Amino acid sequence: MDLRCAWMLCVLCLVLTVQAFTQEEFKEVVLNQLGLSEVPKLHERDLVDLVIPDHVKNKYMSMLKRQRVKRRALPSLAGILRGTPGHTGMTGQVLYSDTTTRQKLMFDMEGRIPKNSEVTMAELKLFKKPLDRANLPARQSHRPVSNARVSVYWVQQQHDGTNRTSLVDSRLVPIRESGWKSFDVTQAVHYWLRNKRQEPMFLEVWIEGERVGSYASEMAKAVSFTSQDPKDKALGKPELVLYTLNLDDYGSAGDCREEAVMGKSTCCRQKHYISFRELPWAQHWILEPAGFQAYRCSGSCLQLPRALRRLGSGQRSCAVAGSSALPIIYLVKRGNRTEIEAAEFPNMIVERCSCVTDG
Repeated sequence: MDLRCAWMLCVLCLVLTVQAFTQEEFKEVVLNQLGLSEVPKLHERDLVDLVIPDHVKNKYMSMLKRQRVKRRALPSLAGILRGTPGHTGMTGQVLYSDTTTRQKLMFDMEGRIPKNSEVTMAELKLFKKPLDRANLPARQSHRPVSNARVSVYWVQQQHDGTNRTSLVDSRLVPIRESGWKSFDVTQAVHYWLRNKRQEPMFLEVWIEGERVGSYASEMAKAVSFTSQDPKDKALGKPELVLYTLNLDDYGSAGDCREEAVMGKSTCCRQKHYISFRELPWAQHWILEPAGFQAYRCSGSCLQLPRALRRLGSGQRSCAVAGSSALPIIYLVKRGNRTEIEAAEFPNMIVERCSCVTDG
């Protein structure tokens, strides 16, 4: 590791540990990690009809799932399994439904998340109707198509009336199978908690071909989920299931409580959200995620006795003791071409804080 790279990681530690950092320092860290010398200079035409290629989407989702598994192995979540008490389910309302491509869902979140609790997992459950073979295209001399890609997006309603979407889960669904299909929308609920203005949570479900080509797209149109349309008599309306933890019972000793915000706590991990949408230099070319819970270390540390300090040990301070990577999807200019790529930022999310001694 050269000196410049080491310096960059030190700046990143400052970003995650204290509040006093500049956007320029954070921007330099991000650009350095991606091997870029400057923020990509994009034109309006670069952002029109932007489509994330399947291979980039798959790579991003794979990285997301790998990071989620890692975080769920932490002690604070060790006892949280599907089906344990403390979850709430709700039925969604379909605002509109284009049965061949996408469906928009709305969930009323008011009073759904208990006070002093944490949403550890959220599932969107959709019921796939039995296949109507009349909807299948005529058999052609193509490679067989067995699945459709179903992607779920969180929809953020902007102040100017436009919508912006963020991908939260994507998976292949067998075309010929019916029944409940579950999608991990934990990230969408966390986005909503960050941005809520006493409004419902909106999701979009997109149904696409499992690969590029008209035949795969036509096959995907045979996939249909139950909607809230009164004319839709099929069983199994869309559901959002929330798994929550009562922090009084299960709060991690490593995470700060309210008194930490006032600086009265011992060393702990404090929530610190970074929104790419609110950073002028990042909002157009970092496509996913919209933002992330970076956390930071806060609080005081018990100091060593004077006798030990005289022997050369310095002050003890609260610092990052463990971190994990953040997967992103971003735009990059290569000559006259605009490309979409996925990558992992190391050391972007604080996982653990501890008291360390200077020197």
